[in-house]
Amino acid sequence: MDRLEKLCIDKGMRMTEQRRVIARVLSVAEDHPDVEEIHRRASEIDDKISIATVYRTMRLFEEAGVVERHDFQDGRARYEEATESHHDHLIDLKSGEVIEFVNEEIEALQKKIAEEHGYKLVDHRLELYGVPMNKAKD
Repeated sequence: MDRLEKLCIDKGMRMTEQRRVIARVLSVAEDHPDVEEIHRRASEIDDKISIATVYRTMRLFEEAGVVERHDFQDGRARYEEATESHHDHLIDLKSGEVIEFVNEEIEALQKKIAEEHGYKLVDHRLELYGVPMNKAKD
């Protein structure tokens, strides 16, 4: 049983075979796939899974807090398994690649800014957008 499937069951979610396949696809994903890519991968396992089923399942997983939805300015919602370990994202605007990173200086600065404004930081999301630096001019 994959991590995501176990998490869904622990939250009391009824796991159909198609939901299990979608959960498995997300558990092994090393990227941040959109619904169309999740559907393509799930269809390789079970060709009866419809795109509508993937959309419904992703909404259900998101509402249950087992996946996180990201909108990386490319016009499509992308997903990753929700984890307890925090990380931020650097998005390559040319390729769409998403690089996950953790930077303790940024974490400390965000906490300090919240405190300076009289707040305790309880959550945040940081997305950096960039293009590769090339030695040759484009």
